[in-house]
Amino acid sequence: MLPFRPRISQQVVDRFKENIAGGKWPVGEKIPSENVLAGELGVSRVSIRMAIQQFLALNLMRSEHGRGTFLINDDLGAFSGGGNRVSAQECSDIAKVLEFRLILEPEGCFLAAKRADAGVIGALAAHLRLLVANVGKPEEFVQSDMAFHLEISQASGNPLLHKSLLDVFNQTRRDHARINKIFGYQNGARYHALIHRAFEKDNPKLARRLMAEHLRQGLEQLGKFQ
Repeated sequence: MLPFRPRISQQVVDRFKENIAGGKWPVGEKIPSENVLAGELGVSRVSIRMAIQQFLALNLMRSEHGRGTFLINDDLGAFSGGGNRVSAQECSDIAKVLEFRLILEPEGCFLAAKRADAGVIGALAAHLRLLVANVGKPEEFVQSDMAFHLEISQASGNPLLHKSLLDVFNQTRRDHARINKIFGYQNGARYHALIHRAFEKDNPKLARRLMAEHLRQGLEQLGKFQ
């Protein structure tokens, strides 16, 4: 069982790499379900999904609605992206991170809402339930929050958008407690619920506006903490 620590999703990623490198997960085969992996590793499903997101972004895995997640490439060298990845230094200014997200995520949210199917809407609902259940628990809340936003970026259908957001999230993990304080539990949960409802209503323009409001409010709140 993996110990619960702030970088638990990275530990899950490392375990996945071991399974791939050791041949336990052959190319073309379906990996175990999120429930099974969470039980085996002693972590939450959110941590499992966060790890899977990294493999999806690097085109090492593919998720098929109703079937599961499949390993499609075992070239783990994709993780050593080098200079093209977002650096920790570049993400050291929270205001710049939120500005970047404000530029990126609303349009991604618009695309995702246009293209979302029942599977995406259901996955967002699951992340939202965990988000609400984890109000007051910083680490768990942040994990659910990131998973919600990454679900949307993946659903946009644009891998560049998804990889960029994933890079930023990976580099800003140490600042998530502060970011969470900026947004606030209840306000963050409220905007996520409204965005999910916009997806349910098949209203991409509303989803884009709500995402922009959510991130813009974070930037405004940041000024009060500096």
